Amino acid sequence: MAIIRPFKALRPPVHLAPHVASLPYDVMDVEEARMMAKDNPDSFLHISRPEIDLPASVNPYSDDVHQQGKKNLQEFIDRKVLIQDPSPCYYIYRQRVGSIIQTGLVACAAVDDYQSGVIKKHEQTRADKETDRIRHSDALDANDEPVFYIFRNHQELEDILFSASFEPPDYNFTTSDGVSHKFWVVADPELIDHLTALFNDIPTLYVADGHHRSAAASKIREIRKAANPAHTGEEEYNFFMTVIFSETQMNIMPYNRVVKDLNGMGEAVFIEKLGNSFEFEPSSEPVSPLNRHQFGMYLAGKWYLLQPKSALVDENRTVESLDVSILQNHLLQPLLGIDNPRTNQRISFVGGIRGIDELVRLVDGGEYAVAFSLYPTSIQELIGLADKGEIMPPKSTWFEPKLRSGLFVHLLG
Repeated sequence: MAIIRPFKALRPPVHLAPHVASLPYDVMDVEEARMMAKDNPDSFLHISRPEIDLPASVNPYSDDVHQQGKKNLQEFIDRKVLIQDPSPCYYIYRQRVGSIIQTGLVACAAVDDYQSGVIKKHEQTRADKETDRIRHSDALDANDEPVFYIFRNHQELEDILFSASFEPPDYNFTTSDGVSHKFWVVADPELIDHLTALFNDIPTLYVADGHHRSAAASKIREIRKAANPAHTGEEEYNFFMTVIFSETQMNIMPYNRVVKDLNGMGEAVFIEKLGNSFEFEPSSEPVSPLNRHQFGMYLAGKWYLLQPKSALVDENRTVESLDVSILQNHLLQPLLGIDNPRTNQRISFVGGIRGIDELVRLVDGGEYAVAFSLYPTSIQELIGLADKGEIMPPKSTWFEPKLRSGLFVHLLG
């Protein structure tokens, strides 16, 4: 059963929250982060992406970067840009953009649950990224960005979270991308105990976004446990910060692909070989697939609608029937030579929020030769695979809207 507990969040004063809140560290490159934080000393990017405060020549994975993050966090505390709550609380966080509304509970999850499998994952992690997150959190002595978890539909929990909307929020602001953010502090001991008990009846949580942060929290616990002869299991490092949402509120967008070259082939040869595995036809309009097992392809200024030949799709093999798998196994690997999309430098991934216009821009700009638009993976596919202990290909899901960082920080010490 899922163990959660409240915590004493570091959070900004109400008037500073819009200035502090930032997008997650991993949805922009360093130059984009520098521009986002420009002329804003209160942007949380100074903590989550501290390399923006160092010369461009500094290795972003160096100790200097992690020490800069530690320095910046302390400076935010000293300037009272972040202030710690006096007692442990839960927090309710609601985001709205257009017709999409998602309301989650900000809490600490248990490392024990992650290690035992109560918290299920659907992606593999990379050792280098894990190490970076370990060093970052260890230097800060904090979880500075939450992981994004899902619980299966639970009406009483959803009703409690929804009822928050009838109370005036502690924070209420809209970011430049049009996303509304509302935030309620849950300090009532009876409600805290009730929420804790409800989660104790939930058998499983699912990682939506934050596999590397979850793995890093597990490793940090083991490091600190080994160094603490008085370890009890109740120390803050045994828990890590998360926002937990119902599966019914999730909005998944496609995670599109762009490839730098045609693997030594000319356009005509590539098109000819494509026909061995895919039915395709030119499109006069940009292609955003409307159904599973459809793909858009942008090549040499033209859009095509692709569909795999029926023999390639086996719905009984759950991982292989994912659209990201079909594209990888029957096009990207055999035709374009992308053997390992985690490490191959010739492929890049474009979150669905950037739209297919971004695919056109990247190809027309000459940096990439071909782009592929996909139909989004469903939440049911994600949960089904996680329940079977199966692993999705990398970059299978793009959740939107993104959680804002800086509204709450969990101190480990």
